Amino acid sequence: MKFSMMTYTMARQGTYGVEDFVRTAAELKMDGIDWVTTYGRNPDDLKKLSADAGLPVAAYTFFLSRLTQKQDGWLEEAKQGIETAVRLGAPVVMVPTPGIKDVASREESRRIWVEALSKVAELAGPAGVVLSVENFPGKLSPFVTSADFHDAKRQIPSLKLTFDNGNAATGEDPVASLRACAGDIVHVHLKDWDRKDEPADGFREMLDGRYYRPALIGEGVVDSRATLRELERIGYDGYVNIEYENNKYPAAEGIRRVLEYLRSR
Repeated sequence: MKFSMMTYTMARQGTYGVEDFVRTAAELKMDGIDWVTTYGRNPDDLKKLSADAGLPVAAYTFFLSRLTQKQDGWLEEAKQGIETAVRLGAPVVMVPTPGIKDVASREESRRIWVEALSKVAELAGPAGVVLSVENFPGKLSPFVTSADFHDAKRQIPSLKLTFDNGNAATGEDPVASLRACAGDIVHVHLKDWDRKDEPADGFREMLDGRYYRPALIGEGVVDSRATLRELERIGYDGYVNIEYENNKYPAAEGIRRVLEYLRSR
């Protein structure tokens, strides 16, 4: 399995920089890197840093932060995101899809997102870049389950999936979800959660009505080894991100622990 550095996992703790992302991935013998934004750096420089460390750019993740019910101002973000992906040499882009602000329905948020993503797909295709969305967590997230993805796929035939096993697990069985989308998976995120049936500090309600808090892969309720076995069974040969959103461990140490856990399966 090809494991890739998800730069967000290190960047979110605020104590690491671009060079740290690359150095850590190289030291841990990871196979690629997913640049989650460019951190204000020149994409050509990031491409060179990655190549010099022997890390292919597996994917590029960018945000449409201006997407609202009025849909003003986000198209320039999309154009810039695709252009950056091309400069990085990223074959796949992923756009996170949270619920739309002030929209109280998952279905309505998905409608707005599908309308926007159809326009992003028109930019990605001619640029030679594959557009994907992920299973995104949240009670009002428009894309959690395989059925959510397939609803969008019917309207945007070129759309692909960055499969996130932890996020899928907040709405359905993650291995069953993976199987249902197997033909459209172009990238993978692994993550884990602590879970409670009742509200608790630090936990948030998800689609299945239970409450979740980020955990290190292998220490929570999601069986990521089972996800890897299923990926191998279906012949998936792409990259797998290590995602960690807690602060129990420094990110570099957390990634090291996860790789030891997964590589020993």
